[in-house]
Amino acid sequence: MSDRVIAFEQVFNFRDLGGYPARGGTLRWRTLFRADGLNRLQPGEEEAFGALGISTVIDLRTGEEADHGGRFPTDVWDVSYHHLPMFDVLPDWPEGVDDAADYLSERYLEMFATGRKAIARAFELLADPASYPLVFHCTAGKDRTGILAASVLAALGVPEDVIAADYALSQEAMVRLMAWARDQQGVFGRPRGPIPSAAVEARPETIVSFLRKLRDRSGTEDAFLAELGVTGSAVDRIRSILVDGRGAGGAAPDKDV
Repeated sequence: MSDRVIAFEQVFNFRDLGGYPARGGTLRWRTLFRADGLNRLQPGEEEAFGALGISTVIDLRTGEEADHGGRFPTDVWDVSYHHLPMFDVLPDWPEGVDDAADYLSERYLEMFATGRKAIARAFELLADPASYPLVFHCTAGKDRTGILAASVLAALGVPEDVIAADYALSQEAMVRLMAWARDQQGVFGRPRGPIPSAAVEARPETIVSFLRKLRDRSGTEDAFLAELGVTGSAVDRIRSILVDGRGAGGAAPDKDV
């Protein structure tokens, strides 16, 4: 965990996806990252972020979120910035939801469908060696970021239980993010009603349910990616970039950045 989680003052869910077992090897460290709102990087964090060598930032937030919170500060860090919103308007959480994991997994399927162009474009960028190191993010780094992370990891043959464990790592970050947000009135834009605790939980069964429903609908990882226009050759290119065939994924970093 000390190698995986990268600490910033107001970015709470920045994680390295390296070290996970995949088909044919292990994911390389310090190559692919997931995060929450990178617009919240603070002055003085230039050196820590710069040390990661990030070449590409994929922003999955809505246009409203990006306009309200600000976009990635490309004037501070020279990166290729891509705004790929997965949907136009943030959904509200209805009252009376009994099974949060099932409800969220259904919403994830809807997000996957409405965000198909954004996900397909993200895979195009992932298939380009010049894009790396790459980080993708949304506001909290749990839902939209979790969908893209699970899709990529599944495509690379990362076991389901490992994908679920990675998703669950957002739980602690969500607690810290929500505690911070309570002291920052209006930080996430216009109020959308109360957010129940279940909405901010990162239960592993949520992402497992999403992946299984996706497979039930499409058949296999290759099939649901083909629906997006992601070819097998593109996945092979991503695998050649991200998977270390020696099985070690490179040595874990010595310490946090």
